[in-house]
Amino acid sequence: MTYPDSTTRGHQPHCAAQAHSPSAPLPTLSYPRRLWARHTPLLQQFARFGCVGLVGLVLDTATVYALRASLGLIGAGLVAYVVAATGNWLLNRLWTFRGQGSGPAHHQWLRFLLANLVGLVLNRGTYALLVLQVPLAAAQPVIATTAGAIAGMVVNFGLSRRLVFR
Repeated sequence: MTYPDSTTRGHQPHCAAQAHSPSAPLPTLSYPRRLWARHTPLLQQFARFGCVGLVGLVLDTATVYALRASLGLIGAGLVAYVVAATGNWLLNRLWTFRGQGSGPAHHQWLRFLLANLVGLVLNRGTYALLVLQVPLAAAQPVIATTAGAIAGMVVNFGLSRRLVFR
């Protein structure tokens, strides 16, 4: 966005620093644009990571619902985390972080699980707290799996970028 030269409308600049020649570029709001352009690839990658996370949330929730009668909510939640984390690793490897990372796939999968232990604590801690303390979350575990996924997402993204898919 450019602004017309104030001197062309008969206005005089208040100080010499405000004066500029008609051929000089006019001041613009370029800093926000440069900032946005600099961070756009990161934001796009974070958005892809979030989309993969939604798939993981579906895997997580479906596994909890499928296993809660036989394993209880806590046991089903632990199994569901491994199922969802494995699905997330695969989709992140193929889409979010395509072409990044090295080594055998099973080593990368293990690094993914290890790097996301902090996210696991946030994710499953939130899940356990809700299913054990909030009757509605115990009756509808999707509430707890969603809250857990959100709690661990930012941490998991940062650790995945720095430690797994580098």
